[in-house]
Amino acid sequence: MNTELTVFVVDDDEEVRDAMKRLMNSVGLKVETFASAEEFLAQFDSARPGCLLLDVRMEGMSGLDLQKRLALEEVQPPIIIITGHGDVPMAVRAVMAGAVNFIEKPFNEQVLLDSVHRAIELDGAHRGRVLQLADISARLECLTSREREILDLVVAGKRNKVIASELGISQSTVESHRAKVMEKMQAESLSDLMRMMLSLQP
Repeated sequence: MNTELTVFVVDDDEEVRDAMKRLMNSVGLKVETFASAEEFLAQFDSARPGCLLLDVRMEGMSGLDLQKRLALEEVQPPIIIITGHGDVPMAVRAVMAGAVNFIEKPFNEQVLLDSVHRAIELDGAHRGRVLQLADISARLECLTSREREILDLVVAGKRNKVIASELGISQSTVESHRAKVMEKMQAESLSDLMRMMLSLQP
């Protein structure tokens, strides 16, 4: 699997694609260019880190349509919209839908590079969070039904004595299950456990 950080450029103007590729290469960034949204989607792999430089107005699928399609993915590259002067209202819509920034043609090279670096940082942070949540979910799957029951009651702030009474088991049994929960969840403290569970909330 190719997990090298990549700047993906989708623009139907060959000169713009070439200019962006030269600029990104000049600062050591890997670039892949595509002449259409459809061409990009044909090779899209959500596991590949990076960001997407996307033209708004293209024949076939528009930049906004591609943005909407990528929003269905659990992980999608941060998007920077590249737009002509007449497309600014469309670009604003794209930003409101989650794009990192929009940049007008002809673009300022430093502004574009700054936006790309910001988008790459956002991508790394988002991917890190997705991996963290997947890890927590995997730990939860290791709990027995009784351990999960006790976990929910502990996180709700109930004491061992109350949990024992509610479940009709001894306090020592609650303490034993609770210790197993902490071990399986790899939680160092109650606050650590609570942070994990809160991170799973939508």
